[in-house]
Amino acid sequence: MFIVFEGIDGTGKSTQLKMLSTALEELGHSVTTSFEPTNGTYGSLVRKSATRPEGRYPLSEEFDLLLKDRAEHVDTLINPTLQRGEIVILDRYYYSTMAYQGASGMDPEFILAENQKFAPEPDLVIVLTLPVEVSLQRIGVRDGEGDAFEKRESLEKCADIFLGLDGANIHFIDAERSPELVHEEVRRLTLGYMA
Repeated sequence: MFIVFEGIDGTGKSTQLKMLSTALEELGHSVTTSFEPTNGTYGSLVRKSATRPEGRYPLSEEFDLLLKDRAEHVDTLINPTLQRGEIVILDRYYYSTMAYQGASGMDPEFILAENQKFAPEPDLVIVLTLPVEVSLQRIGVRDGEGDAFEKRESLEKCADIFLGLDGANIHFIDAERSPELVHEEVRRLTLGYMA
């Protein structure tokens, strides 16, 4: 099974990933967790893009780096793990590319089509939702501060794109509640998919 956590910054994706991974392992499942952009050659360049003194890479260049990073991730970790019959859980996937690069002006549908050429579709996409105001408080960023991806206007556009996602495998969970309450819903949803 392939599970992905999505949402704007501060929604608790990494926290929920850890909690779900632990819960599934306690049930006897073999779980591999990862994140995107990765710490690989291309992913590291994407991460640096947000804080470069000269500004972000041009959008097409940033997108190309994201595709190369994801292709490497699919080939070296995602597909081999799924082929072994194990569970893969990711913190961000191509839906984040749709949101963040989409917020910068790229067509989210084009982004989706380019990724679907090589990247497997997740069985379950959990989009954690949160008002942008709460997101900014959680990540400790005052409006106008933060890196290129942490500005209010950008996060509002990202949140809108996430909320516009549609598909039988996509589920929205309110992340404004306590991590424990969110986890209960995540766990129930996941086990329902595995039944």
